[in-house]
Amino acid sequence: MTDIKIGILGYGFMGHEHMNLLRRLPEIRVTAICDIVPSQMDDAPEGVKKYTEMDELISDPEVNTVLIVVPNPLHKEASIKAARAGKNIICEKPAALTVADFDEMTAEAEKAGVRFTVHQQRRHDRDYLPIKAVLQQGLIGKPYLVRSMMYGVNGNMHDWHIYPEMGGGMLYDWGIHLIDQILNMTEEKVVSVYADIKKVINQDVDDYFLLVFKFESGMTAEIELGTYFLTPKRGWLACGDTGTAILDIDFVNGMQETRKIVRTRHLLENVPGKITMTSAGPTRSFGPPEPGLLYEEPLPEVPGDEFDWFKGYVKAIKTGGEFEITIPQVRRDLLIMDAFRESARTGKAVVFES
Repeated sequence: MTDIKIGILGYGFMGHEHMNLLRRLPEIRVTAICDIVPSQMDDAPEGVKKYTEMDELISDPEVNTVLIVVPNPLHKEASIKAARAGKNIICEKPAALTVADFDEMTAEAEKAGVRFTVHQQRRHDRDYLPIKAVLQQGLIGKPYLVRSMMYGVNGNMHDWHIYPEMGGGMLYDWGIHLIDQILNMTEEKVVSVYADIKKVINQDVDDYFLLVFKFESGMTAEIELGTYFLTPKRGWLACGDTGTAILDIDFVNGMQETRKIVRTRHLLENVPGKITMTSAGPTRSFGPPEPGLLYEEPLPEVPGDEFDWFKGYVKAIKTGGEFEITIPQVRRDLLIMDAFRESARTGKAVVFES
């Protein structure tokens, strides 16, 4: 394939976002868009064809790649139709609502001999990449805890995301991204998972979750997300036996950021016998550190941009190489999400095997 000629199926918020990104790539040309609401396409760039029916866009001979940005339940139908029409497929996350549906989609793509990947661009987030580097470069020694936090204030879900039958809720929305980030940080095997999933102010879909991964080394990873924390931030905490990495982004106060690794100059051989009086009461283990005991280093500088996902896509198409987001990885993400749902339903940890 010499030219990547994309048809964007679904031209709402994310369809527009994709258009803005794709116009920055000379190797990609958006030739057509489709939305069931014609007015959504009023601001489309000149020369781009407009359709209101999925089949019209997929059958367009000037489209060789279908970018699927329709609501979650339509991913399977759109993907299979695109494959049978001989079109390459980029599908928005979550690729499917069940593993069985995803297996059907991948089977159809393989049968048709078309390329298929999923747009999970959060692997390029500038808050994620430094923490991944900390773990993979061993900058905090042996890690025992990684915590990913996403706290919001707006509370209510929006558009079709308020309907459970549409795959609404935060676990399908942001959860799949955050799960993929954790699993892409390490090559360790997950041995068990636990989840607490809540509907705090939304009646029908989840707006809070705490996901806990236990890895074979004993390391624990946690993801906590809520739309109604009233203390908005994006944060990471990674703790190891030689340091603690901290990354916090305050969404309210001008996107203020904290990025650092905290270390200690020496470990105490035992807890001092002296009792320290703090505002919380007397303590020995949790008293203030001696002056100069702790010091800080900057986190690694790792540039990140969601645009890098599309640059990688172009390279894979041009060279015939493997996509960054592989089919086995997407299937693993969906399997572990099923395990989290099972844990939330039973209130028990679930052994995970994949």
